[in-house]
Amino acid sequence: MTSLDERIGRWFEQIGELGPGSIDARRDVEQVIARLDDGQIRVAEVTPGGPVVVHEWVRQAILLLFRLRGLERVEVGPFEYLDKLDLKHDYERRGVRVVPGASARRGAYLAPGVVLMPSYVNIGAWVGANSMVDTWATVGSCAQVGANVHLAGGVGIGGVLEPPNAQPVVIEDDAFIGSRCMVVEGARVGRGSVLGAGTILNPSIPVIDAATGEEVSRGHVPDYCVAVAASRRREFPGGEFFLPCVLILRRMEEGERHNKATLNAILRDHGVAT
Repeated sequence: MTSLDERIGRWFEQIGELGPGSIDARRDVEQVIARLDDGQIRVAEVTPGGPVVVHEWVRQAILLLFRLRGLERVEVGPFEYLDKLDLKHDYERRGVRVVPGASARRGAYLAPGVVLMPSYVNIGAWVGANSMVDTWATVGSCAQVGANVHLAGGVGIGGVLEPPNAQPVVIEDDAFIGSRCMVVEGARVGRGSVLGAGTILNPSIPVIDAATGEEVSRGHVPDYCVAVAASRRREFPGGEFFLPCVLILRRMEEGERHNKATLNAILRDHGVAT
C-alpha cells in the first residue's frame, strides 16, 4: 500500500489523462479535500518567525479536483450556481458564524469562532480561530490566515495554486488588515502587525523602517509593526518618479496588542487610517 501523498503525486503526473470518469484518482483526491475541510491537514504550515513550509501534494490534490469533477448545477434558495466544487456546510457544528451573503468552498478550513460577514473564502484556505472576514473581503485559495485576525472591509488576500512551489499568502495571528488592503503573491504579515487602509503588499514591494530609512524586507511586514502605504522617489533616464513601498511607522513590543485608540492616533498623526 502506498501512502495518500504518494498516490496524489502519481495521479498528478497523469493529470492530462484524467477526467470525471477516473474513479480511483477521484477517491484519493476527495480524501484530501475532506481532510482539508476539517483542518486535519493544510496546504502550508506556518512557523512563527520562521519559514513557511508548503505541502505541495495537498495543492496538487486541489488542482486534480478541478480536472476530476465536471460542472454541476447547485441551487441555494433563489440562487443558482454552475460550478465544479461544493460549498462548505455544517457551520453550526463547526462553531462558525456565517452572515447571509457569505460563502466558502468545501476544502477551506474555518476554525471555531470564525465570523464571515458577506465575504468569500476559497478552497485550500485556512482561517484560524476567532478571526473575522469582514464585508466584501476575499480569502484566496491556499491563503493561510491565523487566529484572532481581522480582515477589514474589502480586503483582498490573494490565492495561489500555480506555479509549483509558489508560496501562499500568510497573515499571522493577531494581525489587523485595514480596509481595501491587497496582500498577494506570497506576501506575509507578521504576528500582531497592522496594515493601514489601502496598503498593497506583494513580494516586489519594499518594506521600509521610517525610523532608519532602511529597507527591511520585500513583501514581508515583520511581527508587531504598524505599517502603511507610502511611496519613495526614484530617478530614471526619463525623469523622477515615485514607486510604491510600505512604511513601518512604529514597532510595538512583542506580544503587545494594538489598542484601537492608540492605533488611530498613530495613523492620524501621519494622515492615514485603518
